Amino acid sequence: MTKGDYYEILSVSKGASKEEIKKAYKKLALKYHPDRSKEEGAEEKFKEISEAYAVLSDESKRKAYDQFGHAGFDQRYSQEDIFRGTNFEDLFGDLFGGSIFESFFGAGNRRAAKGNDIRTDVTIDFEDVINGLDKTIKLEKNILCEHCDGTGAEDGDLVNCSKCHGKGRIIKQQRTPFGIFSAQTLCSECQGKGQVPKNECKHCDGDGILFKEKTIKVKIPPGIDDGQIIRVHGEGTAVKHGASGDLLVVVRVRQHELFERDGIDVHIDLPISFSQAALGAELEVPTLEGTTKIKVPAGTQSNTTFRLKGKGLPDINGYGHGDQFVHAHVKTPQKLTKVEKELLLQLGKENKERLSPQKNFFEKMFN
Repeated sequence: MTKGDYYEILSVSKGASKEEIKKAYKKLALKYHPDRSKEEGAEEKFKEISEAYAVLSDESKRKAYDQFGHAGFDQRYSQEDIFRGTNFEDLFGDLFGGSIFESFFGAGNRRAAKGNDIRTDVTIDFEDVINGLDKTIKLEKNILCEHCDGTGAEDGDLVNCSKCHGKGRIIKQQRTPFGIFSAQTLCSECQGKGQVPKNECKHCDGDGILFKEKTIKVKIPPGIDDGQIIRVHGEGTAVKHGASGDLLVVVRVRQHELFERDGIDVHIDLPISFSQAALGAELEVPTLEGTTKIKVPAGTQSNTTFRLKGKGLPDINGYGHGDQFVHAHVKTPQKLTKVEKELLLQLGKENKERLSPQKNFFEKMFN
């Protein structure tokens, strides 16, 4: 079924303020509330205006709706997302009671309890980035009691709650100037579960939760970078009658003594002798997977860079490998033997005759 325009449903303009939207909604909600209105289709109309209010009263949702319209908005927000965060209790106070909206919209305003997230750091070697690894982490935290599976009941034996008779909700009626309204609330005895322990678990005293050490295996993928976070769902703090939080693992990568990382590329400095640079040579170069040979051509200058394709780190998303860049640096000897000095002096004379910039300059001027 095609949805109507939210602004038209509430009879407000697109430039309406939050206060105008709230006022329009309260007026329509009083008119179409199913416990008050006898009009045919009042319940569906009430849901429709409540959905329109939930979207237009939220700045980010309203912006998305204005930008994408119904088609684009519905792709980005589920029905639960639309009503999440909309506080109908504050809007109506004692008039309806926010719990009445839960019976209409399922998730409503009350979200299931969720445990806290836990953050921990792990340090790995540079070499571990190449293939990834499984890391074992030990944490002390709240976990579900293993003996009662978090139910709080001895041997997991549960019975229907005597207060709500297994329904998990209590329905109360309130008389107001507008009529009698039904309000539905979560049962405080069973927290909406409808069941309670027949006998409390002896290991957790009925809490369903124990504080103890737990060993967790975390898979660290190849290509992980320093500071990246791995989220392990459900391994945070556990809570009774709710979902556990998540474990956030911050990965720290030790620096390598030879390689410097740049994304998925790596860089390495290669010292070469003057004779190797001048005459050329075939040299062994360290890589992440061992050594390989590169050809240094004759006449190589200092700071010349050689590229080894595919010899870098793996991409964390599986899109191949980076490259390795080898930076050649001509190393000048600090101590020379007598023979080396004589050879270099002879070479210097040859170079002076052949490469003298002054000689070449004057030859061009007068010849």
